[in-house]
Amino acid sequence: NISGALCISQAWPGMARTIYNDHKRFLETYLTPYPGFFFTGDGVYRTSEGYYQLTGRLDDIINISGHRLGTAEVEDVVNHHVAVAESAVIGYPHEIKGEGKMLAFLPLKHLSWGYCTATLAAELRELISKKIAKYAAPEYVQVTRPG
Repeated sequence: NISGALCISQAWPGMARTIYNDHKRFLETYLTPYPGFFFTGDGVYRTSEGYYQLTGRLDDIINISGHRLGTAEVEDVVNHHVAVAESAVIGYPHEIKGEGKMLAFLPLKHLSWGYCTATLAAELRELISKKIAKYAAPEYVQVTRPG
């Protein structure tokens, strides 16, 4: 049971080889952080049984009122809600705070499709406020339901 950065030791077909017009940035981003390995930018958790679970991007940071907040941190809290199957947190420009925050692509578990969006949004804001901080609570919650 260990968490860390997902790095790959061998090349694979279709692997990125550069960034257009900025090879130095490619090297600094993907090859310099862990010499001898390709750094994917993702966090990963490995269970004692050897299974891997991606935990989110390590470089996705939202700046809210001067607080730097990792999107994976918020997604982890949201994904613990009984009705939520998975989540994605993204930032958006905000006149006062610099960046606001929004939960998008929030599919519900099959048995939770009848869940009221307003109730779910309130529960998620409360959960995030308790587990992280009040400033981290999302202003918008977008629930997606199957068509």
